[in-house]
Amino acid sequence: MSSTEQQSVTVIGLGPMGQAMAAAFLDRGYAVTLWNRTASRADALTARGAVLAPSVEDALAANEVVILSLTDYAAVYDVLEPAATALSGRVLVNLSSDTPERARAAARWAAGRGAVQLTGGVTVPPSGIGQPSSSTFYSGPREVFDKHRPVLEVVTGRTEYRGEDPGLAALFYQIGMVMFWTSMLSYWQAIALAHANGLTAADILPHATDTANSLPGFFAFYAERIDAGRHTGDVDRLAMGTASAEHVLHTNADAGVDTTLPAAVVELFRRGMDAGHAADSFSALVESMKKAEA
Repeated sequence: MSSTEQQSVTVIGLGPMGQAMAAAFLDRGYAVTLWNRTASRADALTARGAVLAPSVEDALAANEVVILSLTDYAAVYDVLEPAATALSGRVLVNLSSDTPERARAAARWAAGRGAVQLTGGVTVPPSGIGQPSSSTFYSGPREVFDKHRPVLEVVTGRTEYRGEDPGLAALFYQIGMVMFWTSMLSYWQAIALAHANGLTAADILPHATDTANSLPGFFAFYAERIDAGRHTGDVDRLAMGTASAEHVLHTNADAGVDTTLPAAVVELFRRGMDAGHAADSFSALVESMKKAEA
């Protein structure tokens, strides 16, 4: 691919993320071809010089590198399967969210049609697209990643390659998401509890921020112990943690707010207790969580 050809790209999917990506490429002077089911979503981008392809086949034919920004992999198949004959020779940078297993299956599906998939997991919202400090996980063929890295760096300035396995980028993305969603739900829970007691979100924000800022220290402390399989109760004990989690549950119940989340936390603690870890660190819950509940 010549340097001129490298300055062009196709973006399929124009939700908020896809629109932000297309805009970032335009900002960098790329020739951008677009396709979206709702064509009107391309209006602001075509006003800036992007070209709206009349069909998926035309969008695929326009460029070697095709950015996919769709809801999930089911949507990817829905869009690309009817145009499968146009996939040969294409590099599909699949930034759609889904599971690692589905990412692997999609890579095999693409290979069977003459295309190569680079799986991507973008770690920022649309407002972070095009920013030097933003990052995206990638996995798939190393030579394809290296060849097209300048294109990938337009999406986010940091590109973190995780390996040949096409599922790894999706795995790292979902690891971030499991932490993000549960953390944010705990914040919503705290706000609900605060409101039930006459406090506002602003009232508890400094305390919530201090609590969140303390977590990296705990992450680092427990990572080494967990990797060594060491859950000794020399620093904390699951029995005390269970009592604390039950106090949280009762506090929320007494306030009349929803207890789904704190009850789930207590259930995990009790499973650890039932497994005989009362005198161990609460990090022993990792061992219980490694297996699906029967």
